[in-house]
Amino acid sequence: MMEYPLLVHRFLERSSVFSAHKEIVTREEHGTHRQTYADLMTRSTRLSNALAELGVDQGDRVGTFAWNHYRHLEAYFAVPTMGAVLHTINIRLFVDDLVYIINHASDKVILVDPDLVPILEPLASCLKSVEHYIVMTDDRNFTTTLPSAHNYEDLLSEASDKYSPLYLDENAPAGLCYTSATTGRPKGVVYSHRGIVLHSMTEAQTDTMGIRERDVVLPIVPMFHANCWGVPFTSALVGATQVLTGVRPDPESICHLIESEKVTLSLGVPTIWVGVLDHITRSGRSYDFSSLREIASGGSAVPISLIQTYKDQLDVNVVQAYGMTESSPLISYNRRISQLDDLTEGEKLQLSGSQGPLVSGLEMRLIDDQGNDIAWDGEQRGELLFRGPWVADSYYDDVRSSETFIDGWYHSGDIASVDANGYIQIGDRVKDMVKSGGEWISSVDLETAIIAHPAVLEAAVIAIPHERWVERPLACVVPNSDFQGKLTKTEVLDFIRDQFASWWMPDDVVFIDEIPKTSVGKFDKKILRERYQNHQSK
Repeated sequence: MMEYPLLVHRFLERSSVFSAHKEIVTREEHGTHRQTYADLMTRSTRLSNALAELGVDQGDRVGTFAWNHYRHLEAYFAVPTMGAVLHTINIRLFVDDLVYIINHASDKVILVDPDLVPILEPLASCLKSVEHYIVMTDDRNFTTTLPSAHNYEDLLSEASDKYSPLYLDENAPAGLCYTSATTGRPKGVVYSHRGIVLHSMTEAQTDTMGIRERDVVLPIVPMFHANCWGVPFTSALVGATQVLTGVRPDPESICHLIESEKVTLSLGVPTIWVGVLDHITRSGRSYDFSSLREIASGGSAVPISLIQTYKDQLDVNVVQAYGMTESSPLISYNRRISQLDDLTEGEKLQLSGSQGPLVSGLEMRLIDDQGNDIAWDGEQRGELLFRGPWVADSYYDDVRSSETFIDGWYHSGDIASVDANGYIQIGDRVKDMVKSGGEWISSVDLETAIIAHPAVLEAAVIAIPHERWVERPLACVVPNSDFQGKLTKTEVLDFIRDQFASWWMPDDVVFIDEIPKTSVGKFDKKILRERYQNHQSK
């Protein structure tokens, strides 16, 4: 066979020829911006050359501090093409973490959106490695106190459009993301060209997301989070139309984009899709979602009730995806296999609440506390371990690697069962399990049951200290707007009582206005645990 390295820039080479007129659509304040893959090729090339003129060399890190839009997508390809490393920076991190990851990554250049410049300006003196800032705007009157600041469009207009990609070792780094750590500083994960290419090929498989040329793909997941779930790369690989949400998307704008652009596949965390449903209910408006063949949702467990509501009310399939920053991120996808076609509708719905089977190309183990393999019987629970060509083998320059990457396996920290067909059912993160009287209680199982109550918008279950049992579950519930001040604790507990053993039942229910979210839209139970650490069980 030919020695032919797997490199990210080949995606753009292909799409700019075979899908040259397909569009990248970005929502803007006044309308939409549209460009083609041919435009993307030209502008990404100019950006590569502009960065080279600023002194960016092979292996240098280039940070992005930006929303989902076409200029950010240009950086997705321009940076790896020149042999540099794209570091997508989480715009919602605390200031101390921002300073830490930019310095830890040694970013040489940062591309930043104009509305986010005020976040970086007071930090500039602390960012020791950054030599240039590029403001991603065409506004020539925009001013900033950032040192060595450049206008994005000015740089591109002055740069050459000569395409000169570096033909690298396929194992060379192409990207860098940091986990939104719940304890300690964020940890960096480096993505190789080879890993991104193989991940994209798998994501495009029919039995995975099945992204194809005729798709119109709308990622709600931020481009700063785990490569936007790999979707920008996979879409370019197959030549799919890409629709990007622009600055500060909200449920109304998401609905408009799905309807107006005839989106066929959209992706986001469950809280996004809860918000979309809530907007439709509150506004009383109807949107045409008939183009949607599928919604992929992950980042946390998708409640069965949410899957059923989307099917019943909007005739849209919501499919669970499972992954993490350390795996580029895709691990499993709940595409039902043929041997399960004869299940009853109730059984199929129940199965849709799992994380599905492992995608092809990866290996998986389920182990107990002593490291022994556990049978895949759908009952026994243990920790999930993974390995494969797009799974990291360590954290970037971090001594904590040895705690997570052991004997060639990535220890996920997720507690799960696996059935005989290989379907993963996540029970909980280790840190989110409630250990009561020496027995484990799954917060995810309780949350999924509570959220099914028609008066409940969101629910999170946390452990609170208990004098006798060490820990007990507390349910934090956000009622729907029509039930604020009306829903009672008894109604919540009675709704789930028949589904769980008595000792699993939450000791108390507290009603709150909103569940805190992490920077990527997951429930932030850390804040809830701190808030209710002295809560007394009723």
